[in-house]
Amino acid sequence: MLSVYPACFFKEKNGYSVIFPDLNWLATCGETLNEALAMAIDCLAGYLYTNEKDGEIIPAPSAINDIDPTAVAGELGLDSSIEEMFVNMVSVDVAEYAKLHFEKSVKKTLTIPAWLNSIASEQNINFSQVLQDALKVKLNIK
Repeated sequence: MLSVYPACFFKEKNGYSVIFPDLNWLATCGETLNEALAMAIDCLAGYLYTNEKDGEIIPAPSAINDIDPTAVAGELGLDSSIEEMFVNMVSVDVAEYAKLHFEKSVKKTLTIPAWLNSIASEQNINFSQVLQDALKVKLNIK
């Protein structure tokens, strides 16, 4: 299912900033307009995916005409270095994007002592799951 939200694009000296006013001022950036748009898609997909998984309420998108980039810039206190500003709709199929970028598994090769492998194999240990669980603990990820 396609999700579409308005985003404010601000051209600054070093590239573009992108703000999603409907989504708690979610922000990203890019050095070029194309990069900023790609980052906006990634940012939107990640935000919606995470909120959906956490059971959070996702606000409905505003109409493009209801978003005033000048007002958004003022509310955020953006300085006068903004060269150009406009609103654009950013769309993403979150489920499809997640399959390619968030849920895709990668193969890792590792080495453990033979004795440890034997004991773990005898107990039908799922090595991939153990590694995932250990990495989450090490990285303080829920």
